[in-house]
Amino acid sequence: MMASSYNAKEEVDGHHPGSSNHGGTGPINSKKPDNTAFKQQRLPAWQPILTAGTVLPAFFVIGLIFIPIGIGLYVTSNNIKEFEIDYTGAEPNSPCYVCAQNFSWNSTTPCFCTVNFTLQQPFENNIYMYYGLSNFYQNHRRYVKSRDDKQLNGDSKALEEPSSDCEPYRKSGGAPVAPCGAIANSLFNDTLDLSYVETNGTSTPIELQKSGIAWWTDKHVKFKNPPGSNLSVAFQNTVKPVNWRRPVYELDPSNPDNNGFINEDLIVWMRTAALPTFRKLYRIIPKKSGAVSTLPSGSYSLRIAYNYPVLSFDGRKRMILSTISWMGGKNPFLGIAYITVGSICFFLGIVLLIINHKYGNRSSSAEIPN
Repeated sequence: MMASSYNAKEEVDGHHPGSSNHGGTGPINSKKPDNTAFKQQRLPAWQPILTAGTVLPAFFVIGLIFIPIGIGLYVTSNNIKEFEIDYTGAEPNSPCYVCAQNFSWNSTTPCFCTVNFTLQQPFENNIYMYYGLSNFYQNHRRYVKSRDDKQLNGDSKALEEPSSDCEPYRKSGGAPVAPCGAIANSLFNDTLDLSYVETNGTSTPIELQKSGIAWWTDKHVKFKNPPGSNLSVAFQNTVKPVNWRRPVYELDPSNPDNNGFINEDLIVWMRTAALPTFRKLYRIIPKKSGAVSTLPSGSYSLRIAYNYPVLSFDGRKRMILSTISWMGGKNPFLGIAYITVGSICFFLGIVLLIINHKYGNRSSSAEIPN
């Protein structure tokens, strides 16, 4: 009796070796995958078995690493000095109450108000002045889309025919708006001036640096002026946004290099915030060489040109003075998050260690039934 060998790989659609749809001649085309480890899913795989010896050390290590990092981040954040003033003018006793109540977009002259305050502790190193807004939703989908990046990059065609995304702030009186869109139209335009008040009552203005407040990539890559050395000629066929008091090429009359689409105040505002309560960098107060502190403790006055209304949407306005550290501005969230995660892992490690000590021997000695 002869033994016959059978190879399943040679079987095609129920046909045995030797059979063929072509009269028994020619190669056999198989639809089955090759008998390899990859195609037959026989590759070795790691199947971890979670045991107390592997899980408990992981929990304790995460806890021991995260808690010190969180404490360091939290302490660093708390060491950052910050001073904040609300100058919304919603309350009758506020120095800016009259300006807030009598604001009008049609007014050609701004309303001025002065807020006096005292710094109990001196501020060292460079100081960053921010303006803060609350209940202002820059993250609204239609608001975020309402801009023309080609126009802001100096494209001449986009300057003449802005994108339809800018509607209804695309054209005014038949002329294109530059810069177009709701973001540019709502540009923050309050003017903040800070002065140090001497004991004899005289005021000394504090130098506020305008340059260096925008991101380098925004200033030199994303935002460019149209071709031409004369900005007034380059923008001659355009009109200013509806809520602006001056055209884009006159945003900073004191510095010709800070006008047009490369104006740093405009660039900072065009980078929209993710949350309804936010702050944006307004000015930098550099520390002078040889000075003990940038802002010594004492009395100060903040003179405000009140141009930006917020009461109509129940918003608030703030001026913030802050120092920074290697991790940026004051923000305790990251430190609290690390401490919380580390504490939870450490607590779970202790709980699981107790459970394993109490029930581990019992489960390991239990017999597995057949």
